Amino acid sequence: MTGPADGEDPEDREDREDREDAGDRKDRLALDRDRIVGELRRAGCVFAEEEADLLLAEAADASALDRMLAERVAGTPLEHVLGWTEFAGLRILVDRGVFVPRQRTRLLARQAAALARPGEIVVDLCCGSGAVGAAVAAAVPGIELHAADLEPAAVRNARRNLEPLGAHVHEGDLYAALPDAVRGRVRVLAVNAPYVPTGEIGRMPPEARDHEPLLALDGGGDGLDVHRRVAAEAADWLAGGGSVVIETSRAQAPVSALLFERAGLAARIVTDDDLDATVVVATHPG
Repeated sequence: MTGPADGEDPEDREDREDREDAGDRKDRLALDRDRIVGELRRAGCVFAEEEADLLLAEAADASALDRMLAERVAGTPLEHVLGWTEFAGLRILVDRGVFVPRQRTRLLARQAAALARPGEIVVDLCCGSGAVGAAVAAAVPGIELHAADLEPAAVRNARRNLEPLGAHVHEGDLYAALPDAVRGRVRVLAVNAPYVPTGEIGRMPPEARDHEPLLALDGGGDGLDVHRRVAAEAADWLAGGGSVVIETSRAQAPVSALLFERAGLAARIVTDDDLDATVVVATHPG
């Protein structure tokens, strides 16, 4: 039996044509980079070049690219446009309407991981997408991970990120969401509760205040309403020697620490100037 007149095997020809199509697509999209960067700059995107490269890499075709660019220019957070963000070296899925993990929160994840041990219970409270829990699980394999949030959309998002890791994701208000079986047994309670004062919400970037749930941003009059609630019950849920690690601001940290000290925990403040991040670490003395 003879092959095609040009001597090329049909499967080889198909592979070659697929490669050529892929190359043509890359060439077409690359031609758009300057236009995309320009539109992003005009929309006020500080990292226009980096964002353009991410959009180009993620878009399936020119139509999808135009749609994604239009959303970004209109003010939709890049993470919601892409459907994911990089956090602590991981790709974290981020659904629309869910709080976007901040890079400063890597300090919270790092401090929590430093205190976690395989086989012990770690809770990601106010988990949002589950980014902190995922980062701790990646750094300390073998933990028993629980996560909880009050927002149904966040719970669904966190399940996508955490259930493949064997984690348990619960819906509810702070400790009320957790199974009673973990009470008094938590080694690390990692908390990224809202801490923006109500009066400051209007001054937040539109990407946050228009696209993220108010519940995930508004911390009450002084920003520490949820911190008070976390501190009040922390000792009941921690194991002896267990710790709360909670994100706060540099200005609020002394008050946050005092809340946990009044609840019977020994508190210290940890900062990272490079990340512009601050956490309070409060440890059960038992």
